[in-house]
Amino acid sequence: MAMLDQFEQSGLAWLWSTDREGRLTYISPSVHTGAADFVGRPLASLIETDPGNPDEGSDRPLSFQLSSHGRITDLVVRLTGIAEQDARWWALSGQPRKQADGTFEGYSGYARDVTSEYLRKREDSRAAEFDSLTGLFNRHRMTRRLDAVLAAFRPVGRCCGLMMLDLDRFKHVNDTMGHPAGDELLRQVAERLRKVVGERGEIGRLGGDEFQVILPDMDDRGRLGDTAAKLIQMLSQPYVIEGKRAVIGASVGIAVAPHDGDDREALVSAADLALYAAKNGGRGQFRFFSADLKDDAMERSALTHDLREALGRGELELHYQPVVRIADNTVVGFEALMRWNHPERGTIPPVLFIPIAEESNLIVSLGEWALREACVVAASWPESVTISVNVSAVQFAVPGFVTAVAGALSASGLEPGRLELELTESVFMRDSEAVDETFAALKGLGVRLALDDFGTGYSSLSYLRSAPFDRIKVDRSFVETCTAKDQNSAKIITAIMGLADALGMETTVEGVEAFDQLEVVRGRGAKLVQGHIFARAMPLDDVNQRVASGALKIEPNGPKRHRPERRSVFRRVGIIHEDHRYEAVMRDLSRTGARIDGLLGVPVGTSLVVDLGGGQLAISHVVRSKEQVIGVEFETPLTTDGSGGVCTRHRVPPTALAAAAATGPTTAPRFVEVAVPGSRDRV
Repeated sequence: MAMLDQFEQSGLAWLWSTDREGRLTYISPSVHTGAADFVGRPLASLIETDPGNPDEGSDRPLSFQLSSHGRITDLVVRLTGIAEQDARWWALSGQPRKQADGTFEGYSGYARDVTSEYLRKREDSRAAEFDSLTGLFNRHRMTRRLDAVLAAFRPVGRCCGLMMLDLDRFKHVNDTMGHPAGDELLRQVAERLRKVVGERGEIGRLGGDEFQVILPDMDDRGRLGDTAAKLIQMLSQPYVIEGKRAVIGASVGIAVAPHDGDDREALVSAADLALYAAKNGGRGQFRFFSADLKDDAMERSALTHDLREALGRGELELHYQPVVRIADNTVVGFEALMRWNHPERGTIPPVLFIPIAEESNLIVSLGEWALREACVVAASWPESVTISVNVSAVQFAVPGFVTAVAGALSASGLEPGRLELELTESVFMRDSEAVDETFAALKGLGVRLALDDFGTGYSSLSYLRSAPFDRIKVDRSFVETCTAKDQNSAKIITAIMGLADALGMETTVEGVEAFDQLEVVRGRGAKLVQGHIFARAMPLDDVNQRVASGALKIEPNGPKRHRPERRSVFRRVGIIHEDHRYEAVMRDLSRTGARIDGLLGVPVGTSLVVDLGGGQLAISHVVRSKEQVIGVEFETPLTTDGSGGVCTRHRVPPTALAAAAATGPTTAPRFVEVAVPGSRDRV
């Protein structure tokens, strides 16, 4: 008996027993100061297992094991209500007691202290699943977790969002500041990811500067897009590392199960393709996966090859958009914009070929050509007219950039003060000392500098403190919504112009297309405006004709009110009414509605479902109807798809679509399908 007392008092183990209902009948007093109060209470309520137990064989609850009346062996537990740092872990074992006739009487057992070995085992398990640098999950853990989530969600039709995230210009930080600085940057990136994602998802570092976010039960592409945009904005703010500032960016690809893939391999592949598209779209963007991204990747490869030959073949030219002083509608300058006329594909939009040029470094030669060409052209204009040229961050970072500017001025004879170089915040994503030196050299030449797309980034104000800008260009995104009552865009425009005035800078407001927008920006103090209400970018011959005739005044001409942008499309869609499906052609598409051609006899007020493809069903109401053309308004506005287009917030799973298609109509059709000329060839 003395030996038993010594065993209990050692603190290395304790004894316990229960009755048939699992209530404690005995527990060693040494286990806890209040152990006497434990008697009579259920054992299962006094101890708990570790949810992060690396021993997967002991993850069943104690209550289940007690009710099974089987033997309990080394179940790792701790007493409830004790702080984590003070907790001791015990390997609980117990043997069921039975009467001669087999009737269960309860348990008798013991528990031994395994704190040291258990914590070591748990730490080893953590090391196997966590990234040692950032503390995020590692690739192994994320792979297992995604497999488990998709397997559990698949039978019940639940959705799961997946984001693949890649840092832009991280290699530059490693190369210029060293690997320790790169490691510290990754740790700070991880903290920002945690702040944005919070408890909504699980974050992992897959290796290098690649991250993954699993978002269970999230298929709302509006929310996913908002989250991705916030991630990009947060990660693009400057980092302070060893007393120096580092600036990077981020690109995000998004896929959603089961729509884009119902197993891990398919879903990850879809998100990777979307990430590739986001990076190739200019970086600092997010993209949703769509089936045509595979074709886009092949097209980009072909365009890259063709762009290498375009300049030599004379396919590139500059168009010029007027900058107008709205006090008297006088043109005070032009912005040079690059255009590509492909011999087979026709006009290639700059939003497509400029990112390709930047990725392949062709932007350096293209940018130098545009600079020389614009200076030569502007030298023949009146001295009151300036020329603005866009400068890519890639071109700005080239060591010979300042020399190229000086050469263009010298060769053309253009006065330096008539040349304005338009830069975006991305030029700051390199060593700050090198950026300051380039700015100083450019100002030494006498050229003017403008900050383009102002207001779209988090850190614009910090740039204005030191960068010698002469002008701020208010981004068109604020102008687009400046007439909306539920937006703060007009107030932001006012604030930007007030800030510019305080800093002695001029402002130009971009993207003015309608008279109501013009009146808003005029009322907020705007003096210089660019936009379709005055003129689109025009070929050089048109500019020279205006200059030669002295026609440097342009009267505004445009719609009275701005309408949400509609994308001109020509695409076959399905129209569902009651239990009938009709084929039609969509001609225009915006966030709030569409124009559809090919259905006759549809009265205003009719409720329809527009099938945009890929499970995208938009509940709509007919607001206009004339012959075979109807205008519909969406019940729920569409959301951005990350590439300048729009998409539905939610999608119908493929299984539900298949089930609906299997059910045939039970009533006669109410509308008549009308063939749309050219649709067979163009859709």
